[in-house]
Amino acid sequence: QLHLTTSEKNELARSLETVKNQLQEKEREIKRETSVYKDRLLQAEKEHQDALTEANRKNEVEIEACHEKISSLEHFISSQKLEIEHLKSSKEQLNNSLKEANQVLGELLKTKVR
Repeated sequence: QLHLTTSEKNELARSLETVKNQLQEKEREIKRETSVYKDRLLQAEKEHQDALTEANRKNEVEIEACHEKISSLEHFISSQKLEIEHLKSSKEQLNNSLKEANQVLGELLKTKVR
């Protein structure tokens, strides 16, 4: 009976040791996999951050180009407004000159008719 119990105890001890070894191996495997996944995650985060940085840089360049275009258009509009005012003034002067010329012509025609 004692011999049988001792054999069972030894068998259980070997089984326990085998299970412990399997668990330790599984734990090492899980740690390796976890490490691989962490590395992948860090790489993905870095690539994502790099992509965001590049997108932001491109957006800033586009925004600056738009600001320059707006400024250029505002300057163009301002110069066009000045040109319009100049043309209005010239038109008014020409109209006044035309009125004077018509009056003089009218007087000359009256003088000629008499």
